Order: sequence, then C-alpha cells, then structure tokens
Amino acid sequence: MTDGHSDGVAILIVAARFLMGRVVATPGALDAISHAGQVPEELLGRHCTCDWGDLSESDHAQNNFALTAGERLFSAYHLTDSTKVWVITEWDRSVTTILLPEEY
Repeated sequence: MTDGHSDGVAILIVAARFLMGRVVATPGALDAISHAGQVPEELLGRHCTCDWGDLSESDHAQNNFALTAGERLFSAYHLTDSTKVWVITEWDRSVTTILLPEEY
C-alpha cells in the first residue's frame, strides 16, 4: 500500500432500526450473491434500515407495522442479474436469514 489508499474492504456504517440477531445465509443465496458480484452486507444494510426492497405497498406497510409490533420482518431484493433474494428477521429478532425464495 504505497499510494495511501486502503486495499481492504470498505466499511459502511448504517443506522440500524432494529437488531438482526444472528445472521445466517443459505449456500444458494451466498452463491447467487457472489455470482452477481455483490456482497451480503449490501442486502443486510438495506434490510436493517427498513429499505424493504421489491415488495408491494401493502407488504411495506406490514413490515413497518411489524417493526413496532414485534413481528417477523421480510425483505425481497433483486440482484444485479435479476435473481431474487429474501432477507427475513424472526419476530424475536434472534436470527436474520438470507435465502433464495425456492429455499423457503
């Protein structure tokens, strides 16, 4: 590192709106995210800041209600190659899972 720039990973600090608990991902989701040239942290950053992704207006409203009511939180994102990935945080905020819809 001679040019004064870091060759490491960029760190994005976000203001999470809820605890995600233990974060886990299925092998299929990790492969899809990698294949699309993305990283799981991108999806997790969106999810924990209440960017619910590609959901209907009523699903967005349900998530906003669930945030304060202590219910399950659900996001859906399309990767750069159009693959859909889900991120689900359980009602008790103990675990957040990244998975493909067909793995549910």
